[in-house]
Amino acid sequence: MRYALAATALLMPALTLAQANQVPLGVAPEQQQQQPHSQHAPPHHHGGHHEHASTGGSGSPLAAVADSIAEHLQKLPQATRDLWAEVEHMLPNKLDQISITSAPKKHERRPDDHWDFHVAGKAVGVASEDGKPDDDLAAYKLRGKKVDPSKLGVDPGVKQYSGYLDDEQNDKHLFYWFFESRSNPKTDPVVLWLNGGPGCSSLTGLFMELGPSSVLKDGKTLKYNPASWNNNASVIFLDQPVNVGYSYSGSGVSNTVAAGKDVYALLTLFFKQFPEYASQDFHIAGESYAGHYIPVFAHEILSHKQRNINLKSVLIGNGLTDGLTQYEYYEPMACGKGGYPAVLSEGECNNMKSAYPRCASMISGCYESESVWSCVPASIYCNNVMMGPYQRTGTNVYDIRGPCKDSSNLCYPDLGWIATYLNQPSVIDALGAEVGKYDSCNFDINRNFLFAGDWMKPYHRLVPGLLKEIPVLIYAGDADFICNWLGNHAWTEALEWEGKSEFNKVQLSDFNMKKSGKCAGQIKSAKGLTFLRIYQAGHMTPMDQPESSLEFFNRWLGGEWSK
Repeated sequence: MRYALAATALLMPALTLAQANQVPLGVAPEQQQQQPHSQHAPPHHHGGHHEHASTGGSGSPLAAVADSIAEHLQKLPQATRDLWAEVEHMLPNKLDQISITSAPKKHERRPDDHWDFHVAGKAVGVASEDGKPDDDLAAYKLRGKKVDPSKLGVDPGVKQYSGYLDDEQNDKHLFYWFFESRSNPKTDPVVLWLNGGPGCSSLTGLFMELGPSSVLKDGKTLKYNPASWNNNASVIFLDQPVNVGYSYSGSGVSNTVAAGKDVYALLTLFFKQFPEYASQDFHIAGESYAGHYIPVFAHEILSHKQRNINLKSVLIGNGLTDGLTQYEYYEPMACGKGGYPAVLSEGECNNMKSAYPRCASMISGCYESESVWSCVPASIYCNNVMMGPYQRTGTNVYDIRGPCKDSSNLCYPDLGWIATYLNQPSVIDALGAEVGKYDSCNFDINRNFLFAGDWMKPYHRLVPGLLKEIPVLIYAGDADFICNWLGNHAWTEALEWEGKSEFNKVQLSDFNMKKSGKCAGQIKSAKGLTFLRIYQAGHMTPMDQPESSLEFFNRWLGGEWSK
C-alpha cells in the first residue's frame, strides 16, 4: 500500500503528498497537495534565493522543466540523477507526469464603484532610503469596502473591511478581511494573522481558531467566540499567497520571498488608507508554514527603513522554521518522549533514528546550496522516512491524542463547514469576493512550493536579524506531531545569535494563568526570544486552548516577555 510522503502541514498544513492515502501531514512535499517547506537564506543571500526559489523566473531550473522534469534531469550530474531516481520511487506519480503549474482560479472582477476606497501604490508617500518613491509599490493598488456585519452575523457592532490588493502587472489579487478590536480600536494594536499550508486560507484561522466566530455543522450557523484575538487587538486575516481562499491570479507564487513582497505592499497601502491604525503597534502572527513566512515577511518589512508599518514583534505557532533541527524530533515525539504515549513500535522508532542521519545530510546540502535539485529531494526523502511511519498508523498528524477523523478535510470536518459557509452567494457578495469557488486549501500551491525547493530552505537564519530590532515568540501546542513542541524548543536553543548563551541558560518554568493561577504550559525567555509550550493543544493551539491562547497573546502584545 502506498503511503504519504510527507505531509501536510503546515497550516493546517496540507495533505500529504501521497495522495494515495489522503492523509494530511504537516510537512509534506510532493504529494499532491502539500509542499515542502522552505527556508530563507540570510539577508546577504537574498538575491541568490530569488534565483533558486521561483518556478517561473529566468534563473529557476523549474522554468526550464515545466513540460518534463525527467527530461531536464538528464542534463544533471550522475550523482544528482541517482538521488532523484531514488526519491522518484517515493512519489505517487512519475516525475514527468507531475505538473508544476496550476490553472488560474475562475473569477469575475467587480466594478470599481462596488468598492468604498481605492489606493494606488504610486500615490503612497513612502520613500526608499535614497529619498525616491518606493518602486516596490508602483505596481500595486488596494481596493476595499466596509462590511455590513448584519448580513453575515460575524461580530455585529465591530467595524470591518474587506477587499483586494491588486498587482495588475502580474495579475495577482490578494483578499483580506479586517476586524477592529472589540475593546479600544483607537489604541489597541493591529495584528496580521497567517495560516500556512503552504496554500491554506487564513479564513480557516478566523472561523476555526482565533476569529470572532466559528461555523457550525450546517455550514450556515455561526457561533460567537468569546476568546477571539480581536478582543483587545484589531486583526487582519489575509489569504496568501495568490490562488489561496478568495485570492486569485492568472500566474502564481511558489516561494516565500515573492509572497513577502505582496504582504509588504498590502500593509503599506492599508495603513495609507487608515493612518489611524498606522500609528499603533503592529504584530505578525501565524502558524505552521508561517514558520517560513513570518521570518521572511518581517525581514522584508524591516528592510524598508522609511515605512508606515510600526512592526513591534512576531509570533509563530507550531511552525516549521529550521527543518534540520526539527526533523530530528519526529522520532521522540512519535515514540513517547514528548509527553504523550508512543504511537510507534520500538522497531519503527529505531528505524526512524537510523534514517535521520541521511535526512540531516540532505537538509544540510539544501542549506548550503539552496538549490532546487538538493532541496526538493531532501523534502521528499525526509518527509517519507520521518513522517511516513506515523502517518500509516492513521493517527492525526496535527494531534497525537487521537485518530484522523476526516481525511478529506485534513482530519477536521470543520474545514468543510467553513467552505460551505464561505461559498454561499450571500456571503461572497457581502465580502465582495471575486472567485467562483472558495477552498480551504489549494494543494496546487502546496505542490508548487515543494517543487520550487521552498520547503527546506534555511529561513531561520533571518531570525537573528529580527531579534536585533523586535522580540520573537515561538509557541507550540504540545500534542501536535507535525510541527511538534520538542522540535520548536530545540531550534530556538540551536539558533546562532548573540543572545544564545543567555537564552539557553534559562530553564523552562510554569506558565500560569493570571486570574486562576492554573498552570497552562511552560515558558522561557531571554534577550527578546521567548519559547512557550501550551499543554493539551494540538497544531491549532487557539482552537484547542482558547483561554490560555488569548491570555498569552494579550500578555505578549502587552510586552511582558519582550526583553
